[in-house]
Amino acid sequence: MVKLNYNNLDVETQEKLLSTSKAEIEKRFGKDLKTHALENGLNFDELLNEEAIRNLYNYQFMFRL
Repeated sequence: MVKLNYNNLDVETQEKLLSTSKAEIEKRFGKDLKTHALENGLNFDELLNEEAIRNLYNYQFMFRL
């Protein structure tokens, strides 16, 4: 669960969430994503970014007001 302060949803916080998600995806699926990107001629960084954004939808957020 990710706890956020509702008053602090600025760009910096969003970038931190995305970088955390990227690190998580790369740790779990990095090898498979690199192989997939090479086999299909895709940019690994773009693929990682797309998967990280999708991963954010799986997070459970708790907002403090």
